[in-house]
Amino acid sequence: MRRSRTQVGIIGAGPAGLVLANLLTRAGVACRVVERQSREHVEHRPRAGLLEHRVVASLRRSGLAGRLLDDGVEHGWCAFRCLGDDVRVDYGALTGRRHWVYPQQWLVRDLIAALAGHGPPPMFSKTVRAVEDISTHRPRLVCDGIEIECEYVVGCDGHRGASRAALPAARHRVFRRRYPYDWLTVLAEVARPAEGVVYAVHPDGFAGMMPRTSRLSRFYLQCAPGDPARDWPARRIHERLRARLARLPEITGFADVQVLRMRSSVTEPLRHGRLLLAGDAAHLLTPSGAKGMNLAIADATALAGALTRRYTDGDHGALDAYGARRLPRIWRAQEFSDRLLRLLHLPPEKDGDAAYALRLRRAAIERLGEPGPHATAFAHEYVGSGAGEDTGDDGWP
Repeated sequence: MRRSRTQVGIIGAGPAGLVLANLLTRAGVACRVVERQSREHVEHRPRAGLLEHRVVASLRRSGLAGRLLDDGVEHGWCAFRCLGDDVRVDYGALTGRRHWVYPQQWLVRDLIAALAGHGPPPMFSKTVRAVEDISTHRPRLVCDGIEIECEYVVGCDGHRGASRAALPAARHRVFRRRYPYDWLTVLAEVARPAEGVVYAVHPDGFAGMMPRTSRLSRFYLQCAPGDPARDWPARRIHERLRARLARLPEITGFADVQVLRMRSSVTEPLRHGRLLLAGDAAHLLTPSGAKGMNLAIADATALAGALTRRYTDGDHGALDAYGARRLPRIWRAQEFSDRLLRLLHLPPEKDGDAAYALRLRRAAIERLGEPGPHATAFAHEYVGSGAGEDTGDDGWP
């Protein structure tokens, strides 16, 4: 088996791992990214698509937002559709901040190219079989055909990855929530782009429409937990979208159809010995509120700063404080996502009258469209403005 050494070993070439690697490389900290999938796969898998303004500002300062600024589209409103009425929330006007629509796979492509221009590119199609010796000064990544000795390991490989498996069960706790529904997630080819994000609360279940590119939009449909994608042929998807959303752009085809198991989790603490967690390895969010990718990049930005201070200034305390600083923000994002889900979904029939629940939700939605502190607070949380947060030194403006 071939052996290699680096300062920071990073598992996973998603947004968190790639942002971290780029920031460390530019700060003079040696790192290697190991990714089990091929480069083609990670550069083309459709995932999230809304970036918060502070994430874009951070990427711009780091020189990682060139194509995003050229090809991304700014959006500053969302709409809630309930009982035939539309309530538009102009969060851009309320906060002075906007989202950028830029598909995650495009950002991943950009980050891979940027990393290759400043240091070693990710090692693709290389599965990490085990993370060993995390309680020592020389943890190791045991991969197919190579063993990488590190000074620190960062797990950015999702909630089922090797980094989570390496955690001692007695020293960590995973807080989980499984929702009583799933979402059918549909990447659809459209004749014209979605103008903005639309959330529909309907007696038959939630539906959503999200912009992606000039020819693609993301749609969501609430479905029964455990529903297989094969039970959703094109005709059924069209019928449900028309019934729940009522008004939607002409759909010319489906590029991708999957069922998303609606669940959330947070792992505490975020560090054990020389192993640290970021992104989906640390926390899993639903798509509600579009917080997942943004939270992962925030983790990476904070961790890059802590690791850089460790190597440039000998500041070990920054790494010790990483989890303490990130976990409150992670839980705030979880709470917002959960609160939005409760607004968008009706309770099970056994829990009350659906007509009553619909009117309660319409009343709550109408408050979001009325000028005042309630709408402004929601707008700041939705766009991720950072208002009211101690932004500290996580790299946000």
